Amino acid sequence: MARNKNSNTNIALRKFKKDFRGVLCFWIIILFILVSLFAYFIIPDQSQHANAGDLAIRSKPPGFSMEVLVFPTTGSTTWSEYWMGRKTVKEQVPLHSHRLANDTLFYTPYTGFSDEAQEKSLSLATFSPQEQANLIQHKTFWLGTDNQGRDYYSRLVLGSRISLSIGFIAVSISLIIGISLGAIAGFYGGKIDAFILWIINIFWSIPTLLLVIAITLALGKGFWQVFIAVGLTMWVEVARVVRGQVISVKQQQYITAARALGYSDYRTITRHILPNCMAPVIVISAANFASAILVESGLSFLGIGTQVPTPSWGAMIKENYNYILVGKAYLALLPGLAMFIIVLCFTQLGNAIRDAFDVRK
Repeated sequence: MARNKNSNTNIALRKFKKDFRGVLCFWIIILFILVSLFAYFIIPDQSQHANAGDLAIRSKPPGFSMEVLVFPTTGSTTWSEYWMGRKTVKEQVPLHSHRLANDTLFYTPYTGFSDEAQEKSLSLATFSPQEQANLIQHKTFWLGTDNQGRDYYSRLVLGSRISLSIGFIAVSISLIIGISLGAIAGFYGGKIDAFILWIINIFWSIPTLLLVIAITLALGKGFWQVFIAVGLTMWVEVARVVRGQVISVKQQQYITAARALGYSDYRTITRHILPNCMAPVIVISAANFASAILVESGLSFLGIGTQVPTPSWGAMIKENYNYILVGKAYLALLPGLAMFIIVLCFTQLGNAIRDAFDVRK
């Protein structure tokens, strides 16, 4: 029992718990993950991609509020729509004013110019009492609206899904490829090692952003294409580190004993070698997570990342960076700040994990 308590993993965990910045960044990342998972439960715009907007209320400041005429829709909300947004968007009409006379609602749509608005009427006889009570709703846009009249707060929250998803998927792809090739190269050596090193050097010599752009153009623009493209460019560093670790670990006596007992190469690699090589891989994964977020944001800013109307922090910066000069810099700064926080947290988390596994400290 004492031996288990003093294992390298438990010692590293105790050291990590004492690192205030590492623990703080860990919980901030957990908060981002929870917000992205339950995004549609906390944002006001329930439409898919938070894409419901009205040009009449475009570029409104934070805290802007108004009354909106919301027409009811038929059919119930499916389970998937609670997590991915409503495909059937309720028709909404921003109101300049409204009044009720008998069973008729007279309303003036909001156009931004009161002299251009024309009063319209709506009979309430076709609506149930419950629907009538929910026809007029008061809405507040806490972070204002973008240039398409969409709720900016909703778009900003949903943008976290893209950044975290690209990190998880790209890092998973890089780990699968990098660990596999690195372990094979380090364990077998010889011509196999030389061939895999040749492949690694080819990918290593190509600038990451150019390689991602090339793969993206080959696979096409889209959500999953970007994830795959980023993941296929991040495995090289993992493979090099795993290869070096495997070469070092396979010289240990317990590996010689495993071979003497007739264990297969697969069992020797997966059960005895790789578990002792994971510390540096975890650190690299944290750094790659941050790099993946930055690469995806750069691609979205260039227009070859996630495509509209899917909200992405990089695309939001591209759409609104011109507003920096007209007094609405927050439209571009907020997604940049969110990106800065999540990347900084992953970087600090990687440093904390590295220090925790460092036996010299």
